[in-house]
Amino acid sequence: MKNKILIVAAHPDDEILGCGGTITRLVKEGHEAYTLILGEGITSRDETRDIRKRKREIEKLKNEVAEANQIIGVRKIFTHDLPDNRFDTVPFLDIVKIIENIKNQIKPSIIFTHFKDDLNIDHQITNKAVITSTRPLKDEPVKTIYAFEILSSTEWNFSESFSSDVFFDISEVLPTKLMALKKYTNELRKFPFPRSLEGIELNAKNWGMKIGVAYAEAFKLIRTIV
Repeated sequence: MKNKILIVAAHPDDEILGCGGTITRLVKEGHEAYTLILGEGITSRDETRDIRKRKREIEKLKNEVAEANQIIGVRKIFTHDLPDNRFDTVPFLDIVKIIENIKNQIKPSIIFTHFKDDLNIDHQITNKAVITSTRPLKDEPVKTIYAFEILSSTEWNFSESFSSDVFFDISEVLPTKLMALKKYTNELRKFPFPRSLEGIELNAKNWGMKIGVAYAEAFKLIRTIV
C-alpha cells in the first residue's frame, strides 16, 4: 500500500534533520511525501522581530528549503512565516488551522513531526498543534503520527528523554540526507556541535548500532490506527 506522507516542521532544516533519510527511503519505495514548514526560521537572531529587514535572507532560506526537499524527493512544499522561536505569541488555533488546511488538501495517512519535549518552544507547539488538528474522528485520514528528534534541541532538554520505539534503516540513503542538509548553508556548524554533518552521521550510526544496522533514524510513535 502506497501512503501519502506529510512532514510538519517548525523551521527550515528540521524536516531533513528529523526524517530526511526516512523520507528518502519511503519515496524510493513509491510513497508520496509533502512538507509543511510553519516558521520563517530567521528572526529569533534579532533583538526585535522585523521581517522586512530579513526579507532577502528569508527568501534565500526558502530557496534552500526547495533545493533540500527536492533532493529527498518531496513532491510539494508549503511554507509559512510564523515568528521564529515565538510560536507562543501566535494564537494556537491559527497554527492548528494552518495544519488542518494543508492536511485537508493532501489527506496524508502518515505525519512526521516534532517530539513534545524538545527544548525549543516552537517544536513543542508544533507537536501539540499536529495532534489537535488530527483528532481521530470518523473521516480523519491521518492514521499514524511519528515524532522525530532534532539535534541541538531534543537532547538538550536534559530532564526529558526521547524514548524512541520506531526505527528506520537509512543505511543506503544517509548520503542523500547529508547532501540535502548541505543546502542549508547557515544552519550547519562545525563538530562537536550536534547539528554538524559529522554529528548527524554519528547520531545515525549510534541509532543504527542499537538495532543492528549501519545507520538509522529513530522516532517516537505518537499514535497509529490499524
